[in-house]
Amino acid sequence: MTSPPLRIVLATRNPHKLEELRRILAVQWPPKSAGNATGAFDIVGLDDVPGVPEVVEDGETFADNAVKKAVTVAKHTGLVAIADDSGLEVDALNGMPGVLSARWSGRHGADEANLRLVLDQVADVPDERRGAAFVCAAVAARPDGAVLVREGRVDGCLLRAARGSGGFGYDPIFLPDGSELTTAEMAPEAKDAISHRGRALRALAADLPAFLAELPA
Repeated sequence: MTSPPLRIVLATRNPHKLEELRRILAVQWPPKSAGNATGAFDIVGLDDVPGVPEVVEDGETFADNAVKKAVTVAKHTGLVAIADDSGLEVDALNGMPGVLSARWSGRHGADEANLRLVLDQVADVPDERRGAAFVCAAVAARPDGAVLVREGRVDGCLLRAARGSGGFGYDPIFLPDGSELTTAEMAPEAKDAISHRGRALRALAADLPAFLAELPA
């Protein structure tokens, strides 16, 4: 007799991020894990679990925000929760927008306005000083409050104009080191292979079976 799928909540309402997280986790989790003989997971987003309170992302670091989101969702739902927080760190802006990346222009999730503001702020910065990095902290939380934290990073530089229609956020202006394509020009699988979120989630997935094995019976 096989075990039923383990339901896991991804702590996001962002459809682009939910799609990306599901895609990465679907290929990264081992086929079997402790307490789940089939290796099957029922992955849902916050819109599938009504009543979860909004979490104010006021942490000083990506890890602070991701932990806060994952712990809140896990305690509210009684399910394992996975959250991430990520953003763009621009050398010429002293690491900003950083944790403010999603609301850099003043309104959360205004991708186009955020991108345009960053481009305007670095318009006079020479090419050799346009270094930047995408950074992500991924967190799994159990209902008992235990957390697993892993981070990922990809270095690159900022272009002067947007290129590509894929991805979201700052992807159209970010050129990873060693690539001729922005992360918005890459196929989804190619982006996942090098992205900050892909790296963080693969690191999380590698240690997730042991973390899930400690779930209360």
